[in-house]
Amino acid sequence: MIEIVSADRCTGCDICVEVCPTRVFDAVPDAIPVIARQADCQTCFMCELYCPAEALYVAPLADAPSGATEAALAGRGLLGSYRRAVGWQGAGARPSAAHDRSHALLESLAR
Repeated sequence: MIEIVSADRCTGCDICVEVCPTRVFDAVPDAIPVIARQADCQTCFMCELYCPAEALYVAPLADAPSGATEAALAGRGLLGSYRRAVGWQGAGARPSAAHDRSHALLESLAR
């Protein structure tokens, strides 16, 4: 479930507002988005994945908020951690699809 929009990191780009399939966020003119409908979050991680500022934290359990604080999450490197885990951010990052070798099967069938 979405828990944190970091006021320190968020640039106000509103990408999270646009990518959320259940419209959890509300855009706020000249401010950061707000989590307006937290209970509607389906823990799909799309907002955290697309956030270029790594300003979001989605708790992996969808049932209830974890109660974690922004400072604790930042200290443990968890803000934006899903984005890094799938290879969208960080030094030498490659999309995880770059590691997928299933195309070799299709290539062998085409011969």
